[in-house]
Amino acid sequence: MVPDVQERGEAAPLKPVRLAIAGLGNVGRNFLAILQSQADLLERDGLTIRVVGAADSGGAAIDPDGLDPALLVATKQAGRSVARLPRVGRLDLPLGDLLDAARPDLFCEATPVDLRTGQPGLAAVRHALTHGIACVLANKGPLALAFQELAALSDLAGPGKPGLRFSACVGGALPTVNLGRRDLAGARITEIECILNGTSQGVLRAMEAGHSFDDAVAEMQRRGVAETDPSLDVDGWDQAVKLVILANAVLGRPTGLGDLTVRGIRDVTAAELRAAAARGERLVLLGRARRDAASGDWRFTVEPTCLPGAHPLARMGADEMGIVYRTDISGIIHATSEEVDAVPTAAAMLRDVLELHRLGALVRA
Repeated sequence: MVPDVQERGEAAPLKPVRLAIAGLGNVGRNFLAILQSQADLLERDGLTIRVVGAADSGGAAIDPDGLDPALLVATKQAGRSVARLPRVGRLDLPLGDLLDAARPDLFCEATPVDLRTGQPGLAAVRHALTHGIACVLANKGPLALAFQELAALSDLAGPGKPGLRFSACVGGALPTVNLGRRDLAGARITEIECILNGTSQGVLRAMEAGHSFDDAVAEMQRRGVAETDPSLDVDGWDQAVKLVILANAVLGRPTGLGDLTVRGIRDVTAAELRAAAARGERLVLLGRARRDAASGDWRFTVEPTCLPGAHPLARMGADEMGIVYRTDISGIIHATSEEVDAVPTAAAMLRDVLELHRLGALVRA
């Protein structure tokens, strides 16, 4: 039997972790909800969280005594901005001002992805890290455009700096980053193969079942898996961003989107899918990082690829994502996850918060 916190004699924290969150869409709302549903498990780990700031596109709500997460969620579900809440609401408040006013220990960033500028998330995360605030990201944009800069400001560059974690950005609850950085420590990774975009996977599997591309995309949008503009998904760029993060965080190879060859699934036909199936193969949108044995450098691609039926990524269903690591001494490691909504991505944010808590990297002096 594993002893709980009290049986181990560990002291509870002297004060709750003060949290500010930006982005109250599907992921942000679910994160606030699971802070409540999992509160007893967090307390067993010696962690209590007080939400002192929350921001959406209309502004922010700030209360140093603590905002009610349930009220924040209900406000967003009713289609209103938290900036309209009595007493605590602040209209059109920039994220930097939110951080200065709320003075959190931890900043959770879940605003929409912008691959042109990374804003507003990039500026906010940069501001947080330079002010000693630990960051947990579900927004891939800042990492795609400025991974090396943000890593240098954080504990990824060495002890004594604020924590930076982002596992929610690379496959939701699937532990892609943890597998590569922690579980394969000491091994040389020679190749990564991944399917980390749920929309493209769902569309291809629906087309296999006889649906048209447009109908398949519409169904993914109806389910809330695809965005109103699904271009990042079906054109391969969402998968490309995740491969960029893996290259930087796991392979230690400074990489940007310009280093990748990217082709999406718009031109995939039902005939190609049927032909692949007839050969005992499956056509997928595959992300791949492959190391050249002679030069030691890496080649990164995202493109429709036919995999043999026995391949672990070929066996996945419409709601699954997966990754395969090939190594020199640890063999071939693969993992998959099935995710039908935003809850697992929010759970990945909580996983990162707990990791930083266990490292003692949350509460500022």
